[in-house]
Amino acid sequence: MSDKKIFTNNNGGPVVDDDNSKTASKQGPTLIEDYHLIEKLAHFDRERIPERVVHAVGSGAFGYFVLTNPEIKKYTRAKVFTELNKKTEVFVRFSTVAGSKGASDEVRDPRGFAVRFYTSEGNLDIVGNNTPVFFIRDAKKFPDFIHTQKPDPITNRNNPDAQWDFWSLTPESIHQVFILFSNRGTPYGFRHMNGYGTHTFSFINEKGDKVFIKYHFKTAQGIKNLTKEEQAIIPGKNPCFAAQDLYEAIERKEFPKWKLYIQVMTLEQVKNASFDPFDDTKVWPHGDYPLIEVGEMVLDRNPRNYFAEVEQAGFTPANIVPGIGFSYDKMLLGRLFAYSDTQRYRIGANYMQLSVNKPHGCPMFNYMADGHMTENEHIHKINYQPNSIDAYEFMKHDDTTLVVDEKFAPGYYSQDDDYYKQPAAFLEVLKKQGGTEYDDLVSNLANSLKLASKTSIERMLAHYEKVNAQFAEDVKKIINA
Repeated sequence: MSDKKIFTNNNGGPVVDDDNSKTASKQGPTLIEDYHLIEKLAHFDRERIPERVVHAVGSGAFGYFVLTNPEIKKYTRAKVFTELNKKTEVFVRFSTVAGSKGASDEVRDPRGFAVRFYTSEGNLDIVGNNTPVFFIRDAKKFPDFIHTQKPDPITNRNNPDAQWDFWSLTPESIHQVFILFSNRGTPYGFRHMNGYGTHTFSFINEKGDKVFIKYHFKTAQGIKNLTKEEQAIIPGKNPCFAAQDLYEAIERKEFPKWKLYIQVMTLEQVKNASFDPFDDTKVWPHGDYPLIEVGEMVLDRNPRNYFAEVEQAGFTPANIVPGIGFSYDKMLLGRLFAYSDTQRYRIGANYMQLSVNKPHGCPMFNYMADGHMTENEHIHKINYQPNSIDAYEFMKHDDTTLVVDEKFAPGYYSQDDDYYKQPAAFLEVLKKQGGTEYDDLVSNLANSLKLASKTSIERMLAHYEKVNAQFAEDVKKIINA
């Protein structure tokens, strides 16, 4: 066999000429029998898949996770969190939320922080953000919220009043809006920010005991945010600043690291909590529910093909493993359907067969073998269940079904819920940090809010009065300046 690299069609057949189309004569016309031309153009026409509705601008890297605290096994029997010092392969995708493909990755926006663990029991996805809370707490509001962040349907331009109109009518968003317009809303790349699972999940141990948990990834690189001056310049000067910073750090072997922690709440603590623990617009106070170290995550390999390994990556919080379950978090329960559904639309019904998405640490068997772009190598004698011809065994493990218990399973949220206590506490944290943190939040927020309508401004200031009267006055001064 020759060592020469022969240029071929996709079927492996050699191509004679990749520069000139076959024509009926020297001047044409072009012949449809030029299969290489047709294949090349047809592939080019389909090189782009529908972009993500949100999180379209992103970067990714591979690495590993190592458990450092074997005591976690008292909360869960998931092997990834019980086998001490075992390396588990991970893939992480960082992203902005609102921008379309080609937008800068250093704008004021929450950052997606999606982690996939390729465990020996299946893929575990933790699909969160760099903020511990979110804007809304019910998936029914999600399409409306995202519409306010996207171009106006008439002008095709961003509409500041749409954002502030929605936020002023959705007071549970105040906490996240404060975080967004603080300096945490413009992190310095992807390496210098924390990641959070955002939602409440459940852990189940060997005995079947259940607790509820929240995930926290703490950056070992230290928190670093862009200054106002940097944020005004960098997105225009280098729209891929965060992507470049991540890629080059890994190439230099300065591998980014994060420590994984969890917060734990027992069923009894849930029932006695002074707030709704399943409301993703709320944080769990660390003084009451301290962080417990789990392990360390290291990213040490850049993707070899961005499209194949980052663009085609499809995450979903529905990907869990034995020992981990869901909670009564309404946003989480809505995402269990929405994320998988959007990947089927964006990539195809068999998106989980792609290399970046399929399980790496264990085999995958079921009867879903057909459909567009299937790569399933398993040949079945039949394709139905139950059967006695080519059947698989079923492993009993934790039942993730949520028990309806009015003592700790909330129904519709009341209209007199406390929207203001935790945002007020966030302002106190900024003041204690000193420097310009508090003033920057006031300035960033006021300069954005003043672009909204008078009605939206008045509604928003009324909310801020209930958070902190002085803060409302500080914002009002800049708006009226």
